[in-house]
Amino acid sequence: MEQENLEKEKIDGEQETSKGDKAAGAAETVKPETGAEKTNPGKAGEPKAQAGGPEPEKAPGPGERAEAETEEPEEAETAAGTDGEPENAEGDGKGKKSWGEKMAEKKQAKQDKKTDAMKEQIEQLEDKVKRQLAEFENFRNRSEREKQTMFETGAKSVIEKILPVVDNFERGFATVDPEDKDDAFVEGMNKVYRQLMTELDNLGVKPIEAVGKEFDPSLHNAVMQVESEEYESGIVAQELQKGYTYRDSVVRHSMVAVVQ
Repeated sequence: MEQENLEKEKIDGEQETSKGDKAAGAAETVKPETGAEKTNPGKAGEPKAQAGGPEPEKAPGPGERAEAETEEPEEAETAAGTDGEPENAEGDGKGKKSWGEKMAEKKQAKQDKKTDAMKEQIEQLEDKVKRQLAEFENFRNRSEREKQTMFETGAKSVIEKILPVVDNFERGFATVDPEDKDDAFVEGMNKVYRQLMTELDNLGVKPIEAVGKEFDPSLHNAVMQVESEEYESGIVAQELQKGYTYRDSVVRHSMVAVVQ
């Protein structure tokens, strides 16, 4: 019995000790900080000032703390406002661009690029047109020359076929007796001959002068050499067949005899 009572007392003591420890821990956890400790925490924990030293500052009351807290935000706002003005001014001075200005610059750059491309295309088209005009001008000049050449070639061909007719007229007049020169038939043939020569002259057909002229291989065709007391050596003494030119080009060379 005594042993059971001792064990019961021992258990009750341990329970009371456990309850006391829990209550002490809860009190320490819940204990709030007073306004004086929050405002001036060093007053309770720090040692008192030594004698002869500066007196510690008096802790402000609740009303003074409220006024100080009200003034601090105002000062902060004022400081922020005064500090922000130079920053804005400095930012404006540095030329910070807005969204609209950036978009305008991008649009202008795009427009400039498009304008440059159009200018380059215009220059290419102008160069192409100039080249085509030059080619057309060359083609027209070449066509005119070819046309002129073909015309002259055709005219020379026709003239060459007419010249034998002229030769026959001259041979026929050479065989007419002086007594028959006044004959009507001879007069008629002479008129036809003169009309033919007039038309050839109007076309640019000219006879080549040969007798008494120095031999020129570009105009004369020497078929024989003769002796002559009248002309010097290298001079055409006799014309066997008359030659003609058409617009400064030889249609038929003169067939001549040259003095030795």
